[in-house]
Order: sequence, then structure tokens, then C-alpha cells
Amino acid sequence: MRRLPLASGAPGGAINKILAVGRNYAEHAAEMQAPAEPVIFSKPPTALRMPGEPVRLPRDKGAVHFEAELVVWLAGGGTALTVEASAQLPGAVGLGLDLTLRDVQAEAKQAGRPWTLSKGFDGALPLGRFVEVTRLGPIGDLAFALEVNGAPRQRGEASDMLLSVPEVLAYISGWISLETGALVLTA
Repeated sequence: MRRLPLASGAPGGAINKILAVGRNYAEHAAEMQAPAEPVIFSKPPTALRMPGEPVRLPRDKGAVHFEAELVVWLAGGGTALTVEASAQLPGAVGLGLDLTLRDVQAEAKQAGRPWTLSKGFDGALPLGRFVEVTRLGPIGDLAFALEVNGAPRQRGEASDMLLSVPEVLAYISGWISLETGALVLTA
């Protein structure tokens, strides 16, 4: 089982489940013509790449798109949680790069198939280091940026999300039990 890479150097908790909400940032949701209800998907553990591990992109599967996004590691869990109860679950927050085989995803959408192959290929989730929530301000106030070789590629703020982190967690918990050790991608 993989362990959370903490920025403090302290041993991180185990990672046991990877869930994600798609189309949760207003601008991206408009671009992708998001439905009113959140789109939830999962990634297998083999999608994880820890800081310093190489990421090998598939070369023969079409365009690879990326989204930097906040990733929450859960220090608690539950089922059918309220938004208030869900607000107590995050134990650490980090950045992840959600990689998508966009051509494969488009074909899957058109055929009414799941996105698993487009979102869950090996290496589809490189992670940065995480910071314990006790060392941060409110998650809803966080901002982040992605630079490639010093050039800005993406900027985002948690306040731009259509559903806040507690709302995302509450929604997911109505369908899938949340557990300590789950990673939740917020975009």
C-alpha cells in the first residue's frame, strides 16, 4: 500500500482509495458542458506516481491533457455524511496532476462507456507533497499554480469550485463510503 508523501517529512498515512469529482471548477465545467450533478470517477492505485517517480505518458493513445488540482487525503470517513460532518474529514491537502487521455475519453463518452481507461492508466496521477490541514488555513481559501520549466500553465483557487471540499465529500459519501486513507481529487 502506498503512503502519503508529507511535506513535513513525517510518515504519512496509507492511501487506500482514489476518488475524483470531474468538472468542479466553474471555468472547466462550462468548457466541458458539465451536467448539474457532479461526475464522480475513480483511479486505480497504479495511477499514482509519488514525488520523484518517473511518469511515462502513453505515446500511442492520442492527446494527453492535464489538470493541476487540489487533492485531499482523508483522516476520517463515513457514509451518507452531512456537509458539516464531511468538513472534519480532511487530514492533509496536496496537489496532483490529473492526466487524461482526451481522445480515449471522448470516444468513451460518445459510446456511453466509463472513463476508466482515459483517467486510470498507469501514471495518470502524479502527486506532490501534502501538508497537514492543521498547518493550513481553510481549504476553501487555498490557491495553487502549475508551472512547467518556469512558465505558468494553470492557476486555480479552491473558491472557484462549484462544490466545496465538504460538499464534494458529502455527495460522494451518499454513494460510496469514505474511509481514512482515501484520496479525493477536487476538480
